[in-house]
Amino acid sequence: MVQHAATFTALIQGIQERTPSFNAGRVLEGYRFARDLYADEQHWSGMSIIDHALGVLEILAPFEPDEDAILACLLHHALLTPNAVTLTELEDHFGSDVRQLVSGVHLLTSLMHGERNSIGDLRLMLLSVSDDVRTILITLCDRCFVLNSVGALPRMRARTIASDVLNLYAPVAARLGIYSLKHELERRAFPICYPSDAERITGQLSELHRATGDFLTATARVLEQHCVENGLHVQLECREKQAYSIFRKLDSKSLSSVEDIYDLFAIRVIVSTPEECYRVLGLLHTLGRPLAHRFKDYIAFPKPNGYQSLHTTLAQLPYAPKDTAIEVQVRTHAMHREAKYGVAAHWSYKEYGATRQAMEHVQLKKMLTAQEPVLEDAVHRQSLADHIFVLTPKGDVIELPEGATLLDFAFQVHTDLGLSFRSARVNGGIVPLDYQLENGDVVEILKYRTPRPSPQWMQMLRMASSRSKLKRYLNTQRRTEFVARGRELLNAELRRHGLPALDGDLTFLRSCDGEDLPLARREDLLMKIGQDSERASSVLQRLDALRGSIPSVTMERPQKSRAEHQHEHVVLEGEMPMPTRYAKCCKPQEDTRVPIIGIVNRLGEVMIHRRTCRMLKNANPERQIGAMWKQTVRS
Repeated sequence: MVQHAATFTALIQGIQERTPSFNAGRVLEGYRFARDLYADEQHWSGMSIIDHALGVLEILAPFEPDEDAILACLLHHALLTPNAVTLTELEDHFGSDVRQLVSGVHLLTSLMHGERNSIGDLRLMLLSVSDDVRTILITLCDRCFVLNSVGALPRMRARTIASDVLNLYAPVAARLGIYSLKHELERRAFPICYPSDAERITGQLSELHRATGDFLTATARVLEQHCVENGLHVQLECREKQAYSIFRKLDSKSLSSVEDIYDLFAIRVIVSTPEECYRVLGLLHTLGRPLAHRFKDYIAFPKPNGYQSLHTTLAQLPYAPKDTAIEVQVRTHAMHREAKYGVAAHWSYKEYGATRQAMEHVQLKKMLTAQEPVLEDAVHRQSLADHIFVLTPKGDVIELPEGATLLDFAFQVHTDLGLSFRSARVNGGIVPLDYQLENGDVVEILKYRTPRPSPQWMQMLRMASSRSKLKRYLNTQRRTEFVARGRELLNAELRRHGLPALDGDLTFLRSCDGEDLPLARREDLLMKIGQDSERASSVLQRLDALRGSIPSVTMERPQKSRAEHQHEHVVLEGEMPMPTRYAKCCKPQEDTRVPIIGIVNRLGEVMIHRRTCRMLKNANPERQIGAMWKQTVRS
């Protein structure tokens, strides 16, 4: 514990030096809360959770996080421990911002490690589920620190984690312009995922260094001196292309040696103003020979993630080996910070005060809107964008379609919870029943002791599975009523044909469509008749006990009613033999060229409406049936 406290104190002191108004006391309270909550619990990577949290905070620290981000980083496993607290308790202790950050990180983590989706889907989730860059950044830092511990895991598990970093987390960091974190993620993951390739590239680089020596530093000194002599004060950095970037370029270009890569070596020149960037560029082109088609002006035309720099590739620079080209990047100090930290470059509240989070939100949304789609399949992307992810108070993630209601949420958690629904709290406050859920909402359902569903809920449910669960329950509760009504209707039909009424065993219904039915299924037939989903006359004609032996059922037809006469002019979907009537509201029979549709009424008749009829908006979609005019009528 002493070691933990010392590590935490050192981290906080470094952050506090950069932000004097930082409230270290509030953060210390959060550390103690996390330490007591986690106790000796182990993270899945093998280390203690408190060590893991501090390790993630160490990676986060250079981004100058605010107090809420630090607290969320310390507490981002608070929902997963055996002594887990609720999000409401977190809000009571540390405020709504910390609760939202912790729930956001938990949501992203659950989505990334739940049911396996395509990499494209997961990238889109990371970028679209949260509109707070701190949530995404803590998630990326967490994944970066996990790579320190994968050596203790089984080899295949470690390679899976590293592969996810290279294909999912690092590209998302690049998409947000956070290149410092992107490079760190790739540096740690590459040798785990591709050990033999990493060893091969490292060996080739060592051979190249032995052959060329440290020429890059000498070349940089010459460039710096040349700029100073021309009145420009510059800061220079030398870099060598990272092993994973080399691996990707070798693979994409079908190359075999690192010596074949043009931009293996680079020098970064940092100046004060954009004007000085172009002056430096001119001076550099007098020292070396610029390669054709290798100049890029990302200052005038920034990348979608905000990256700005001038890029040029020069050959024949002083001290550089023959045939060795060097990429030179020229940027201002502000551009350099932007390149390292991307969308997180300006999140420090000391720069923007109370408007920091609002500006950050706008910047993130603008960036993601401007960029090309993450997924190539637009239809698949749209289907994913139509879904939201909400949390239970315990932190479980529930996926719902966009526009889902509280009742949908309750039925998806558990059927009994939906049937016993009384009211709900969203993010701690009571909301109306028709509230539409949004990404990241924390929903708590308040329930009755016994189910009290209402048939009116059918109009509020957006999910077919939720409506099915409610309908099944309502039908079950009214089964006795429907069976009794079905018996009455079928007995009336039997009397009309001079047949005796049903006995106690429903003997007439014993065999239907060639199948022997137990008593429960005979009652099911009666229930369908009682619900008006089956006509008594059609059931009668399917009974094997009556088929062929009663002429009035199989051969004779009663006199047609006005509704059945109208059926001659209309064809129903599937050519269903149901009586039809023309609706009085729109009188479709007056123009047999107009498109029509049918609505099944409670008497089992199909009311024919014009498709443009205003009454259709109030009709139950489940009672609609396709209809069209017969050709003879049209002609």
